[in-house]
Amino acid sequence: MVNPWLAMAAGADPAEHTRSVRRAHEAFLSGGTVTPPVRRVVAESWRRSADARAASDGAATIELDEPALRAYREHHPLARAMPVFRELLGSIAQDGAHLLAVCDPQGRMLWVEGHPGVRRSAERMNFVVGARWDERHAGTNAPGTALAADHAVQIFAAEHYNRQVQRWTCAAAPLHDLRTGRLLGAVDITGGDHLASPHSLALVQATARAAEAHLAARSAAPGVCLTALGRDEALLVVDGERLRLGRRHSEIMTLLAVHPEGLSGDQLAVLLYGERETRPVTLRAELSRLRRLVGPLLGSRPYRLARPVETDLTTVEEELTAGDLTAALGTYRGPLLPQSEAPGVRRLRTALEDRLRRALLCARDPDHLRHWSRTPWGEDDLEVWEALVDALPPHSPARTAPTATAARLRTAYGLGRGAGVVPGLA
Repeated sequence: MVNPWLAMAAGADPAEHTRSVRRAHEAFLSGGTVTPPVRRVVAESWRRSADARAASDGAATIELDEPALRAYREHHPLARAMPVFRELLGSIAQDGAHLLAVCDPQGRMLWVEGHPGVRRSAERMNFVVGARWDERHAGTNAPGTALAADHAVQIFAAEHYNRQVQRWTCAAAPLHDLRTGRLLGAVDITGGDHLASPHSLALVQATARAAEAHLAARSAAPGVCLTALGRDEALLVVDGERLRLGRRHSEIMTLLAVHPEGLSGDQLAVLLYGERETRPVTLRAELSRLRRLVGPLLGSRPYRLARPVETDLTTVEEELTAGDLTAALGTYRGPLLPQSEAPGVRRLRTALEDRLRRALLCARDPDHLRHWSRTPWGEDDLEVWEALVDALPPHSPARTAPTATAARLRTAYGLGRGAGVVPGLA
């Protein structure tokens, strides 16, 4: 069976494959239809890129200037893994044909290293530190697609969504905190067509695993962590063992994690199903299946978790309480279990989002507001867009795009012109 994460089958002609994929890429941009020989992972990425209105030509956006980048990466967890990256990939990055790159979960490049000549060539497309290379901004590319798919992947030449990037081939793997399951970023090697081999993908995967193990060895004692923000299926990590929960079990674990004192069967049923009548046997069956997965972690009479559980939900709340909005935005990977209709989960989801938005709107920091406006859950948030307009200097060119977006959203919502909307842009 062909590995779908590899760019080409063994023995394929790179030149012919490039021509075929480039024709398919042009057909997709003009008609929206994906045709062979485009891989499924690439087709899905192209569609995500198109839906996000990523540029199909031009250079990536630089989001972090030098002072902000220096302060941010100094405290980033992946800074402690850079010796591992350099040991395993450094010689490749210095051979005159490759680059080593490491990005954060938002796709912002924190380190780009390699031969100066290759780096100068990559600078033409802004493959540089501080630039944003997630799919929403840069289209299909190995680090961005590895983050989106949460899987190691190769992206070959014309598989890139942006034409400026199509002379390059890259392989990247996501990196996680093994204790919490939290996505930390991705490691990437970028170069020419010769990277479209199984060896480059295996190399970045092995490097990512080595870096994760290195970070885990330096982290705190084992514990229980639940990651549920931006995920329909929560990730439970018990003493380093990762377990992806189903949707109902994700809801139960989340509710029990925020009620360490425990819940009676009736209380849990109301939080899961609402006031509608449910048979007790339904809840007991769900809890029985969950107990088979998590064992003694799930206690009863009342239903409770037998060990303290760290959740990304409570982490965001603690960071907000401490006044660290930057950290809270970094931890917040999206709404809590976004597809859940459980009343208890919906209340938690709404309360956290409202608290985070209030902090954003009170702080009026342009970088924070811009960050929120570029997310799937914030891109149509009119109040945030108008706050961003107000937070920018009156005559700043950076005001033009958010002003136009705010005007478009006010029209879409059937509202009048806002105070921050410049005449002629509405």
